[in-house]
Amino acid sequence: MEIDWQQLLFQFLGGLGLFLFSIQYMGEGFQKMAGTRLRDWLDRYTSTPIRGVLVGMLITMLIQSSSGTTVLTVGLVSARLMTLRQAIPVIMGANIGTTITAFIIGFQFEEYSYPFFAFGSFLLFFFKKRKFDNFGRVLFGFGGLFAGLQMMSHSLMPLHNAEAFNDIMLSMAQQPLLGVIAGMALTL
Repeated sequence: MEIDWQQLLFQFLGGLGLFLFSIQYMGEGFQKMAGTRLRDWLDRYTSTPIRGVLVGMLITMLIQSSSGTTVLTVGLVSARLMTLRQAIPVIMGANIGTTITAFIIGFQFEEYSYPFFAFGSFLLFFFKKRKFDNFGRVLFGFGGLFAGLQMMSHSLMPLHNAEAFNDIMLSMAQQPLLGVIAGMALTL
C-alpha cells in the first residue's frame, strides 16, 4: 500500500493549524469571559500543589484527554488567569488522570467535537450579549482543539502499516535517548 505523503502532510498540518488556532481562540474567550470570578475560582482551587493536582486529575477524567487539560491550562496561563506555579501541578494531575482514565472504558470525546463547533457557532452568531459570545468562543475553540487532534491522528494512520516507519520505531526502542529526543521534538 502506497502512502500519499502530500495528503498525509497537508492533513497533519491542517490539523495542527486548527489545533493551534483553537488554543488561541479558546484562550481569548476565557480571557474575555474571565472577569474576577474565574480568577477567584482558579486561585482558590489551585492555590496549593495538591489541589492543583486534584483539579488536573478531575478535569482529565471528565474530558478524558490529558492533552485537552494541558491545552486548557496553557490557554489559561497565556490569558494570565493562572500562573506557571499553579499550572504545573494541574498538568501533573492531568497526567495522573490519564492513567486513571485508561481504566475507564470508552467515551471518545473527539467524536463530540462537532457539536461543540455547532453550539459555539450558534452562540457566536445568534446572541448579541458579550457573555454568550465569549462562551461561544470557548466552546468553538474546545471543539476545534479536539477536531485538530483527531485530524492529526487520522493523518498519521497510514504510517501504522509502513514498514520503514515501524523499523525506525523499533530502532528507537534499542536507543532510548534517540526515542526521548524524538518524543520531545514531536511534543514541541
